[in-house]
Amino acid sequence: MNWKISCLFFLFAIVLTAKAQTPKTWNNKQAAVALTYDDAIDIDLDNVAPALDSLGLKGTFYIIGSSSSVSRRIDAWRRVAAHGHELGNHTSFHPCNGQLPGRTFVQPDNDLSKYTLTRMTAESRFTNTLLNAIDGKTERTFAFPCGDKKIGNDYYYDAVKTDFVAARGVRGGLQKIDSVDLTDINCYSINGQNAEYMINLVKKAKETHTLLVFLFHGVGGGHSLNVDLNEHSKLLHYLKSQEKEIWIAPMVDIAKFIREKQKH
Repeated sequence: MNWKISCLFFLFAIVLTAKAQTPKTWNNKQAAVALTYDDAIDIDLDNVAPALDSLGLKGTFYIIGSSSSVSRRIDAWRRVAAHGHELGNHTSFHPCNGQLPGRTFVQPDNDLSKYTLTRMTAESRFTNTLLNAIDGKTERTFAFPCGDKKIGNDYYYDAVKTDFVAARGVRGGLQKIDSVDLTDINCYSINGQNAEYMINLVKKAKETHTLLVFLFHGVGGGHSLNVDLNEHSKLLHYLKSQEKEIWIAPMVDIAKFIREKQKH
């Protein structure tokens, strides 16, 4: 009799362990996916936003304040925000460290190595003011241009982090909710990969109950970093088919959720 009771307790423990290994951590779902698009280019308005809207998916568009697309099509960007997408801050002039290898594209005026903390802080806050004038919102996330985080020896985000919910970096990786660094959220940069590659990342996130952030630039053209329009569409349709088990949301909503969970 005691042997039978011991077996029952053992089996019960196995069941509990199995359940514990498949938690619905992310807003009562298996994983979270954020679709992010950098640089505020016309392709975002012409290709990306309509594709997301057609499926009822929401993304984050990281806006460069000086982008010609913003100045020429501000009403279109206002509609993007009205449809539930986040307009994130990607600085005023997209400064990158021109002293690093492979940075010949960096213009002297936008060389982060020549910036001061005061200038960077002012430009970040100016872009927040611009975005607030477009979408009326006060909560948003930040994305590091080129993934560069320092001016000299100082992390410039430290001076403005209270202005944002979180910041997205460029380093790849899936993250458990308790290990997400909200000052440097991991992402996967997409440049030429096909839908199979992207969908496999989604499947891995679902299996491991983690956060997956995609970083796109061009979608069907418009940028030297690009993903084929049809491959992007296949990813979106796959995500739509998985909505019951995967939380697809703007970066700001996911970051706010993480912040609350990490408090406990």
